[in-house]
Amino acid sequence: MTPDGPADRLADGPEAPRSDVLTAADPVEDHLTALGAALHGPPAAKARLLEELRGSLQDAVAAHVHAGMNRDLAAERAVRDCGSVDELLPACQHELTIAQVRQTARATAAATPLLLAAWYLLHTTAPSGAWHLTHTAHLLATRITTFTALAALLAFAVIALTGTLARWIPTPSRLPRTVAWTSTAVTASMALCTLVLATTMPLTDHWPLTTLATLLTAASHAVTAGPARASRLCARLPVPTLRP
Repeated sequence: MTPDGPADRLADGPEAPRSDVLTAADPVEDHLTALGAALHGPPAAKARLLEELRGSLQDAVAAHVHAGMNRDLAAERAVRDCGSVDELLPACQHELTIAQVRQTARATAAATPLLLAAWYLLHTTAPSGAWHLTHTAHLLATRITTFTALAALLAFAVIALTGTLARWIPTPSRLPRTVAWTSTAVTASMALCTLVLATTMPLTDHWPLTTLATLLTAASHAVTAGPARASRLCARLPVPTLRP
């Protein structure tokens, strides 16, 4: 027996669409794409959140298909039951904002040893004598480094508040804004300190140690600049109103 040719298949009429295959427009992926475009936060945390939602939606689609529903209709039903982008956005953005706060706090905490090392080197190489340019620059750099090192200690409290202690202590609503502008102050201070040290470095007696201190302040700025910028973006977003 020979297989049916194209003419025989056409004579039988068009093949009925399979109910277990999604059409080109996937309501689940369209929904996740729209939600992802509206969210701001760490890329890894954002991808993990969307993947969890994708898994939940796919489970809902599978349950509807198992009950006998067409797969396209099942996907639309799952998306409708999940909620619109506007309904999901407050809770999802709140989760990503807290994730960004923790990432910024960890970056600031990681820069703390660099700040302390720079502070020690500046004290070691402080010039003595009259208040000339290098003395004034070192004094300014030391004060800035001291301030930023103390401000960086806030990072450890933030990590605790948004981690283990979050089970018993509600996260303060102003915490994202506080972390954003504190980390911005640390980053700007380190940039200023680096500029001051780099300008006066050739004039100092202990230029190798001053050079090392300059590199440490520049490294701390590089570590905190990106997370601080991302935190400012999240802090400028409207405060989400979570549904009970």
